Amino acid sequence: MLEVRHLTKVFPNGTVALRDVSFTVADGEFLAVIGLSGSGKSTLLRCINRLIEPTSGQVIWNGIDITAASPRELRRIRRQIGMIFQQFNLVRRSSVLTNVLSGRLGYADPWLSLLHYFPPEDHRRAVAALERVGIADKIHSRADQLSGGQQQRVGVARALMQEPQLILADEPVASLDPVLAHSILQYLEQLNREEGITVICSLHFLDLIHRYATRVIGLKEGVLVFEGHPKELTRERFKEVYGEEAEMVTVGGNL
Repeated sequence: MLEVRHLTKVFPNGTVALRDVSFTVADGEFLAVIGLSGSGKSTLLRCINRLIEPTSGQVIWNGIDITAASPRELRRIRRQIGMIFQQFNLVRRSSVLTNVLSGRLGYADPWLSLLHYFPPEDHRRAVAALERVGIADKIHSRADQLSGGQQQRVGVARALMQEPQLILADEPVASLDPVLAHSILQYLEQLNREEGITVICSLHFLDLIHRYATRVIGLKEGVLVFEGHPKELTRERFKEVYGEEAEMVTVGGNL
């Protein structure tokens, strides 16, 4: 179980990105995080694995306080938390294989990884991950030669290399067309349902939220303003999260 307790993040310029946010995520859930741009969604996901340091509060995962973990402990924790980014976060000039293998850096010998050496088992694992997301034929292509949808599949395969118990997906389909968006979310859904991997995914459109999420939280100006089942996201509750933007998003999401 993941427990977020009274999480607050204030950036050095005074911007309050999160204000006393608390919620829990049970093992095996597919939690959607919704809210306008700037509502704190990305900050929340990055505070969970401490890519951003919280100002105050706690993140407890399986009884371990991530916010209090030492650098060595944090490295071990991050092995089990995969991250998927909106802009893919690939090394564009490197091959697909190299990008996917980077998902094993938390397990690899630091000196050998500097030489880009990974054991044969990791190479086999990389091939299997790429086969799973349907782009094993691109294994030796450069990342910048791939389409946006293919690059995001590489991002999913890289996360799989960590053998994660939890995947954090930061608006993973925001830059993709609807067909590609569904294909990426279907991979995440498969991992969630078949392997019991907990998924926390920030999303915008209601059709995607209703189709894939098992639970939803909504942020507005860094404050948690909604928590419940996707079916509880009525038009009125949706407006509480999105305000004046609700009508536009509602139309786009077919509510």
